[in-house]
Amino acid sequence: MRRVSKITAACAVTAALALTATACGESSTESSSSDKGKMKIGMAYDVGGRGDNSFNDSAARGLDKAKSEFGAETKELTAKTGETPADREQRLESLAEGGYNPVVAIGFAYKDAVDKVAAKYPKVSFGLVDSVSDAKNVASIVFTEEQGSYLAGVAAALKSKDGQVGFIGGVDLPLIKKFAAGFQQGVLDTKPKAKVQIQYLSTGSDLSGFGSPDKGKEAAKGMLDKGADVIFAAAGGSGAGSIEAVAGKKGAWSIGVDSDQALDPALSKYKDTIMTSVVKNVDTGVFDLVKSVKDGKPVTGTQAYSLAKGGVSLTTTGDHLKDIQAQLDAAKKKIVDGAITVKTTT
Repeated sequence: MRRVSKITAACAVTAALALTATACGESSTESSSSDKGKMKIGMAYDVGGRGDNSFNDSAARGLDKAKSEFGAETKELTAKTGETPADREQRLESLAEGGYNPVVAIGFAYKDAVDKVAAKYPKVSFGLVDSVSDAKNVASIVFTEEQGSYLAGVAAALKSKDGQVGFIGGVDLPLIKKFAAGFQQGVLDTKPKAKVQIQYLSTGSDLSGFGSPDKGKEAAKGMLDKGADVIFAAAGGSGAGSIEAVAGKKGAWSIGVDSDQALDPALSKYKDTIMTSVVKNVDTGVFDLVKSVKDGKPVTGTQAYSLAKGGVSLTTTGDHLKDIQAQLDAAKKKIVDGAITVKTTT
């Protein structure tokens, strides 16, 4: 899902990367190597960029792996809050013009920009995460978020004392509704009498719900006050506020998203109350694309990373799922075998 806010001001940047300023006020990290003949990989992050401890960082892990294995030169550019579609196009064009191939765009907000820029640079391979492009030179890297969220719903239902759980979505968008739908279905399939509170922090073109920890905290407190004891937040940086609020309620659990948030240094003091995280392995999608370009056989079209392919999963940090692992494994098997079809809308 789209990330728009850093949970912490600290960016985990490798020693080989240097922070520089670029046009349009965006941030850029570029490898120091300029050897000719090296593979050049361009990465266009969504708002928050490297260091967001979630969605963008997952993509960054794939980039780092590719850089290490292929000895590649890399350049990373990051979107800013409130920018125009033209800004995104310019970012992608600058990478393509600079000889970077592939150019990977992180987040559905790049969809229109990728469509336009890919047409201008037919010899460049583009990657688009979390949306689908019809351009012939684009690999659309998508995930079955609803399947991972279904397992989170099963876990929430089994761990909840009274069957009262909550879902907080950053923005009321189709992508986030996939998380909500899967979670709700998993809960109700496990405990039909359970109650699922669903709340979105913003709607439409207002994307502030992805970057407002205070809103996440307030929403979580409201759910806790109404009896919820497990809350899953798919809300970008706002999720940190939800996790904080849940940690203040004895016996309550939070569920993280996109990265293993129990291992996030910025959330370390809450790790004992983070039951699990629904992870989308964006790093795998990014690495697979880069490798295909390196091998001279660039993948194109929709590249779907499902539960069966390990594209989504639940983290097990803290062993909080140990007592219900058998039920989770059974639910996973039913999804993989097709016995359960997970909904994408509530």
